[in-house]
Amino acid sequence: MKTIHDILKLGDPRLYQTCEPVLRSEIPQVAEWTQQLHEAMEDIRRVYGFGRGIAAPQLGIMKRLFYLNLDRPYVVINPELKGLSQEKFELWDDCMSFPNLFVKVKRHQSLTLEYLDENWEAKSWTVDGAISELIQHEYDHLDGVLCTMRAMDEKSFKWRV
Repeated sequence: MKTIHDILKLGDPRLYQTCEPVLRSEIPQVAEWTQQLHEAMEDIRRVYGFGRGIAAPQLGIMKRLFYLNLDRPYVVINPELKGLSQEKFELWDDCMSFPNLFVKVKRHQSLTLEYLDENWEAKSWTVDGAISELIQHEYDHLDGVLCTMRAMDEKSFKWRV
């Protein structure tokens, strides 16, 4: 069972690596990886009271995969972001790899996510607002980019109280 203690913390070099695509032959492992992501996210929710998504590299699984739990679970394999809006918005972002820190960032207001689901079926999902931000955050993890690297300026950090 994966817990909050299994989530890689800020400074771990693996968080800054670019992930490899999930191969079709790895589909049997995707269910196990997804279960691990779900368990870790549930533990974060229990301890910190937040968590809508988690990326595989946060558990040291260096694959282009993330898991969202919104109105239902979403398994997102080999995602691509398309149609990023010109319009952006500012928000205080948080991350399970540094759960007590908020970082002020700008994100695209809307986008289209193209991905494969857990059955290797192609999906397309157009989103805006909070879900667009969440997808951009998780997608960044797959490229080794943390929201600390997207901070608007040197004053864009605050502690969770």
